[in-house]
Parts: sequence; structure tokens; C-alpha cells
Amino acid sequence: MSWQAYIDNLVASRNVDKAAIYSRAGDSVWAKSAGFDLSTSELSEIRSGFENSAGLQAKGLHAQGIKYFLLRADDRSIYGKKGAEGLVIVRTTQAILLAHYPEGVQPGEATKIVEQLADYLISVGY
Repeated sequence: MSWQAYIDNLVASRNVDKAAIYSRAGDSVWAKSAGFDLSTSELSEIRSGFENSAGLQAKGLHAQGIKYFLLRADDRSIYGKKGAEGLVIVRTTQAILLAHYPEGVQPGEATKIVEQLADYLISVGY
């Protein structure tokens, strides 16, 4: 399966409206939804948040120029929320999955599908 197919499947679930897969180092994008672009500084902020969430707690989580309230951050997952929308970000062995869920989607449903994809990627060495 191509990397883009993983993104397309996430979006097809209707629990996510846009997503991207970056290398764990954050130096390349493997696949993404059209128009779902993060700046270098936003990606760096996210990568740092997996190691130490203090910066995200103090300044918030940013994606596409939008500030999200940090709900959770640990060495595997980062969750953010802005109103009824949110972000689910999960780090695997070799990748970082970023997914945005829109208003009307239950956060738990979006989280479940992204975390399941991460589990699968980890199980096959990614």
C-alpha cells in the first residue's frame, strides 16, 4: 500500500478531514491531504513536544497557523483542540502521523482510527 493510500483511508473514514505522514525526523513528507501543509517551525515544535511537552503546554500546539489547546502530550501521542475541531498526532518507529478532525466528529473516534494506524505501522516496522 502506498503512503498516500493510508492518508486516503483515514479521510475516507470520515473521522478525519485531512492528514499527513512525515518522517520521524521531520525532514520529509511521505504523504498528505491536499493543502495540509505544516511549516518547518510547526513540525519542529511537534517533534520537540514528543520529548518534552513543556513548550507545547506553555505556547500551545500550532498547525497551519492555527493555535490548538494542548490536551495531552507524551512520547507517543499529542492531542490538541480548538473549539470543536482537533488534532491527533502519533509518533511511530519511523513516522509521525498528523490528522485533523472537523467539527461534528467525536474526538475519540478520530483518535481511535489514527492510533490504530500507528499501531499497525509499528507492527510492520514503521
